[in-house]
Amino acid sequence: MALPLLPGNNFNRNVGKEKFHKSQHWGFCNNVSMLVSEDKPGIGGELLFGQKMKPKYSAFPKGIGSDAPSWVAFDKQVLSFDAYLEDEVPDKIQENYRIRRYKIYFYLEDDTIQVNEPELKNSGMPQGTFIRRHRISLPPPDEDQFYTVHHFNINTDIIFYGRTFKIYDCDTFTKNFLRKMGVKLNSPGQCPEDPYMKLRRETLDCMDPLRPYESSDTLKQFLEYDRKVLRFFCLWDDSASLFGDRRELILHYFLSDDTIEVKEVIPHNSGRDAMSLFLQRRKLPKYGPPGVYQPGQITDRTVLNVYSGLGENRVKGYLLDKYKLGKVDQEFYKDDDLFIGATINVWGRKVLLCDCDEFTKTYYKTKYGIENFTSILCKAPPPPKIERKFPPYTGFGSEEDSLRSCIGLRPTPHQKNFRKFVEKDSYGNISNILRFFAKLFTHKCADVDRLFVISYFLSDDTISIFEPIESNSGITGGKFLKRTRVKKPGQEVFKSELSEYIKAEELYIGAKVNVNGYLFLLLNADKYTLNFMEANSDKFPMSSIELILQKLKEEESKSRELKQVLRAADSKLTKMVDYNTFRDIIMSLTVGKLTDHEVITLARHYQVPEDTKPDMNVLIARAHEQLKKNAFENFERLNAICVYQDREKKKVLPSKYIRRLCKSSRLPLTDDLLASILSQFEDSKEQINYESLFCTLNWRMNPVPELEAPSYLKERCEDEWLGMPSPIPAKYINYLRLLKDVFGLE
Repeated sequence: MALPLLPGNNFNRNVGKEKFHKSQHWGFCNNVSMLVSEDKPGIGGELLFGQKMKPKYSAFPKGIGSDAPSWVAFDKQVLSFDAYLEDEVPDKIQENYRIRRYKIYFYLEDDTIQVNEPELKNSGMPQGTFIRRHRISLPPPDEDQFYTVHHFNINTDIIFYGRTFKIYDCDTFTKNFLRKMGVKLNSPGQCPEDPYMKLRRETLDCMDPLRPYESSDTLKQFLEYDRKVLRFFCLWDDSASLFGDRRELILHYFLSDDTIEVKEVIPHNSGRDAMSLFLQRRKLPKYGPPGVYQPGQITDRTVLNVYSGLGENRVKGYLLDKYKLGKVDQEFYKDDDLFIGATINVWGRKVLLCDCDEFTKTYYKTKYGIENFTSILCKAPPPPKIERKFPPYTGFGSEEDSLRSCIGLRPTPHQKNFRKFVEKDSYGNISNILRFFAKLFTHKCADVDRLFVISYFLSDDTISIFEPIESNSGITGGKFLKRTRVKKPGQEVFKSELSEYIKAEELYIGAKVNVNGYLFLLLNADKYTLNFMEANSDKFPMSSIELILQKLKEEESKSRELKQVLRAADSKLTKMVDYNTFRDIIMSLTVGKLTDHEVITLARHYQVPEDTKPDMNVLIARAHEQLKKNAFENFERLNAICVYQDREKKKVLPSKYIRRLCKSSRLPLTDDLLASILSQFEDSKEQINYESLFCTLNWRMNPVPELEAPSYLKERCEDEWLGMPSPIPAKYINYLRLLKDVFGLE
C-alpha cells in the first residue's frame, strides 16, 4: 500500500526506495494545489529506473482512490469507531473502575487520528477532545511506524500512548469502506455499563417525587399568549379617607402567565412622586390581604416521605400527595373576572374598571362573546377654576412689564412673539409693510390739505406715520409718529386687563383710523399692500373678490340699468371704461354698499392689462448714454461687416447674427438693453435692418435729448412713499367680463 502524500514520502513501498532525487513542482487538480512529479528522460532519451517501475495497481478500493494522490481522493472522508476504556478509580468505596466511552476518528486523507469523549452531565471530569488530531505511532517496539487503516477492526484492542481502547462498533460508512478494502469485519460487541452510573441512576429514580404524575405544563399557554396583554383603564376612589382623592390607574393583565401589573397615571403638578409601578407584576389574589403564612404552607405540591422500616432492604424515597391534605387554597384573578364595570380588590383597595383598549375588546368578543363595552367616566370633574385677578396698571413702564411683576416673585421681561417677528420681518423684495396714503380728517383749515403715509409693520404690529415735506406750506414735514403700537381709542388707562391695539385687519382704503386723538382717512395703498391683502383675503374681507361679487349679485334688479350706463360711457365700443368713470357708476348704483377698497379690488380684478413694452426713445437715450461713457464709435465698421455678409443686398440680416456681431465687437450695452433695442427693430421674419439700427445707435450723427433725472425732495425717510400723489389702481376696466360674471349679461 502506498503511503499518504506527505513530506518525505515521495517513494513507492512496492518498488523500493529511489536512489535519486525526483523533480517536482506545484500544480492544480480540482482547484486544489498539489505536488506534481515531472517525468524527464535521461541521457539517450531513455526513462530512468524509477519512472519505469510505476505501480500498475492501487491499494485503495476501486472507484475511490484511482491514481490520484490519497489526500485528494479521500478529502473530507473520516472513519468513525465506537470504543471504551476501563479507567481505574483508586481509594473510592462506591466504585473500583469506571467505563469511559470514546469516539475514534481516522482521517483517510492523511492517516491522522482524533479521539473525543462525549460530554456526560455532572461527570466531574474534563471531557471533549481526549487526543487531538495527529498521526499516532505504534506501541513499542514499532514506534517508528504509524497507525494505518489496516490496524482498525471491530472487537479489537488498540493502544494509544499506553491506554488500551476497546473498539466495539463503527458506523455504516466505516463498515462499507473496510469491506471494499477486503477487511473481514468482526461481529460488533456491546459496551459494558458503568457500575457507578447505574447506581446513581437507580438512586435518582427513587428520589423522583412526581409519582403519581401531575401535569403542570404552562409552556403551551406561554407560547400561545406571549406578548399579549389586556389593558384596562381603572379608577381608585379614595376621596372618603383623610387627604384622599381619585387616582387613575392602568391595569395590565398578562395572558401568558395570568399575572397583573398596575401603573398609576400621575397628572401634572399633582404633588405626588412619580413611581414606576403601583403594583408589581404578580398574581393578584381575590381576597387580600390574606395574612402571613408559615414557610412551606403555600406550595404547589405536597411531598410525603416514604418510610419502609429499619430492614436491610429498606427503600428511601418520596411520594407526591395526591389528596393534597392541608393545602391552603388561594383564588387569583383570571381574565374572566375582569370586565368593564367590575370592582376588583387590589390588596385592600377597591379599583373600578372603567374602560379598555381595542385589543382587549377584540379578545373578549372572540373568546367570551361579549358585545357591550360601554365605558364609565373615570376622570374626576374639573375643579372650579378660580379667576386670577391682577391689580390695575400703575402707569410706570409698559402694561406688559407691570403685569410680569404680578405673576412671579422674580419679574421676568415680557417675551415677544419671536416666531412672528422672524416670519414677517423684511427680507429681499418682501417688505411685510402695509403702506397707506392718508389725510387728516379735521375741520381746521390749516390741516385739511396735509397728507401722510401710514406704515403698518406686520412683524410686531407697530405703526409709523410720515408727512412728506411740501415746499412753502408752512408745516415742517418729516416723522409725525415714531414706530410704536397704537392703542384703540376709548379704553381706560388704569385697568387690570391689557389694552387692545390696532390690528392690520382694521386698515383698508376708506377707513377712519384714530391715532392718539388724530383721525386719519385712508385714501389709497401701494401695490404691495393691495397684493398682500388680496392674497390673504380670509383676513382682509375688503379684498375678497368673492364677497364683492356676492354684494353685486344682490343688486340684480339694477343689472339692466348698469348695462345701459356702462354702454353709454363706452362711446367707442372698446368694451372698457376708465377707472374714474367706473368708480362713479358703481358707487352711484350700489348706494354705499361697497367701500372704496372694494371698488379698487373690483377694478384691479377686471382691469385691462397694460402694455409693458418700453418706450423706444427711452431705450435709445439709455444706449447713447452708455456709448458716450465708453467712447464707442465703431458704427461704420459694424455697418461694413453687415454689408459684406448681406449677399443678397436686402439690407436685412437675422437678429441672431446681429446680436452675435454686437457681442463680438464688445458693444458696451447690457444684455437686457441690447435685447430690448433689437426687439424694437425686428420684423415678422426675425430680421433687422442693420443700416437703420446702427444709424440710430450712432450718438454723434443722431443725438437724442438726455434723460432728465427725477427730482427728489431735500429730506427723505425710509417711511416716505415716493409715489405721491397716489396713482390710480387701474387705467381701464373690462366691464364686459364683469357683467358676465355677475349677471350673465352679454
